[in-house]
Amino acid sequence: MKFWQKIYLFSILVFVLIFNAASIMVIEQSHNTMLEQEINSALSQNMSIHSSVNAIVPILRIYDSIDYEKTILTNIAKEFVEKNSDDRIYLDIMNDTNLTIFSNTDFKMPTHREELDKLAVEEIKYILRDIDQRTILFTSNITDINHKKYVFTYMKDVTSLYQERVDQYHFFVKVDMVACLLYMLIMFFVSRGLTKPIDRLNRTAQVIAQGGFSERVRLKSKDEIGVLARNFNDMASVVEDKINDLERNNQEKQRFINNFTHELKTPLTSIIGYANFLRTTKYNEELFVDGLNIIYSEGKRLESLSLKLMDLILLQENHFQMEEHDLGAIIAEIEPALKMKAKEKRIVIVIDCEEGRLLLEKDLIKVLIFNLVDNALKASAEQQSITICTYWRDSRYTLEVIDQGIGIAKEHRDKIFEPFYMADKARTKINNGAGLGLSICQSVASIHHAVIEVTSKENQGTTIGVIFDQIGPKGGVNP
Repeated sequence: MKFWQKIYLFSILVFVLIFNAASIMVIEQSHNTMLEQEINSALSQNMSIHSSVNAIVPILRIYDSIDYEKTILTNIAKEFVEKNSDDRIYLDIMNDTNLTIFSNTDFKMPTHREELDKLAVEEIKYILRDIDQRTILFTSNITDINHKKYVFTYMKDVTSLYQERVDQYHFFVKVDMVACLLYMLIMFFVSRGLTKPIDRLNRTAQVIAQGGFSERVRLKSKDEIGVLARNFNDMASVVEDKINDLERNNQEKQRFINNFTHELKTPLTSIIGYANFLRTTKYNEELFVDGLNIIYSEGKRLESLSLKLMDLILLQENHFQMEEHDLGAIIAEIEPALKMKAKEKRIVIVIDCEEGRLLLEKDLIKVLIFNLVDNALKASAEQQSITICTYWRDSRYTLEVIDQGIGIAKEHRDKIFEPFYMADKARTKINNGAGLGLSICQSVASIHHAVIEVTSKENQGTTIGVIFDQIGPKGGVNP
């Protein structure tokens, strides 16, 4: 059963129960009130008759005649009945021998009247009786006249009260049916309208479940369902971002595997090919030297690739102890090695460092600098220069490696930090590169919460800056 159907049926059930219960209570309360009024009126009339009789008792005592008493009581009864001729009023007078002195009833009196049992003088009792499909209210009392007891019974037909209650119930049934039909019709549209946003939410969830992660719920209401829809959209946005990240990471991993396979396959093919050639051909010193040189070169390339991959794997673990170091001093330590490497390519390295004490992992910073310089060397030609400088800029400490090389084209700048990505594959392979250097630099910078910025113009050179956050005073410690 759908949620709107549950709301619909439950609301109808509650309405029917409450409406019927309230209507029955009103009808019964109205009937009881009117019946109570009739009972009080009957008791009052009985007391009026009793008072009239008591007023003439002294006269009756003077005459002390049974016939005279009967005559007087009969006259009083007739006079009372005549005054109430418009109502269904009945009066019955009996003596202590159950002999009827006066009665205007048009129905047969019951042979046994329990209200008269143990009825005391000056006491009034009442009872309701169903006689001949009518409801009669009996009120009885006893009056003592000259030591003789007379029973006065005042009766009133209250059938109309009960018939009125029946008529009210008939009318209520009609009203109840109309009200229920109207309520059912209204609640159908109300319940459907209230749950319509939930249907939209459900359809959107189904679309997202089928892969449409950009689908959103379009609701403008400010109630709880509107809040739920907005939270659902926020959740869907987060899920979409996570899915996109996973897809992007998966693509990067697949590209990494493809590139790694390619980079591994190329030198292995050369090594295996030349090894097989040397194994199967007759000895020729020149051919053997050339072949061994190629095997050695490709082997060194594999070694470089394995070392770079090892660096990447170690950086992914991200468990490093940071200590306070002066970045300028670290550069000074590796300056001889850098200049020796540059000298092989007849390139000049210029170093200009400002003191900057930061929390660093010394070995990783060396790896960062070596890779940045190595990348600059590969992009530079003979007789060009590479500048390594550090300085403070806007409360941040910056390391820059500047070359005068071929630069990086715009279309490659967003991808140069991807593993195995090479803007100039031919030049990279000549230098035994694998496209991992800048990826390693990015990982080292990330570990130090630093940002790498690249500024480059084709055929004019490239500037790669590593910007470290500085919390303490200039020249102090970056926690």
